Amino acid sequence: MLMCTAVQMKRRAGSAEPVEDGTCKVDFVDEVAVASVRRKLPSADVIQAVADRFDVLSDPTRIRILFALGLRELCVCDLAKLVERSTAAVSHALAAMRKAGLVAYRMDGKLAYYRLEDAEMRRLVTNAFAREKDAA
Repeated sequence: MLMCTAVQMKRRAGSAEPVEDGTCKVDFVDEVAVASVRRKLPSADVIQAVADRFDVLSDPTRIRILFALGLRELCVCDLAKLVERSTAAVSHALAAMRKAGLVAYRMDGKLAYYRLEDAEMRRLVTNAFAREKDAA
């Protein structure tokens, strides 16, 4: 079965040399490779759960909150002040992160203190910031 998109060659400005755009140059599908990977693909539910976890990372405010919680436990009011958002907005962000299993909280009287619950996410955020700092 042939499914791969043919390459669209582009010309560099002022040059006759074609520039590849990262697509296949021929129509060819390695059915054995596709079948091998397809057998290993997680279920749609698992893929959706992973996508939901990564979706949490798509918002700069949530990234700042995760970074802060990677350093120490903070209450919602402290986080709101830190990220310069309303308490309601931070609570909404934290609810999404709780649902994804990234953060947990404890109550101390009327204050809700949050912590980063997922060690892998802590490593991911720390490494991402280190990589960006090194690239700058």
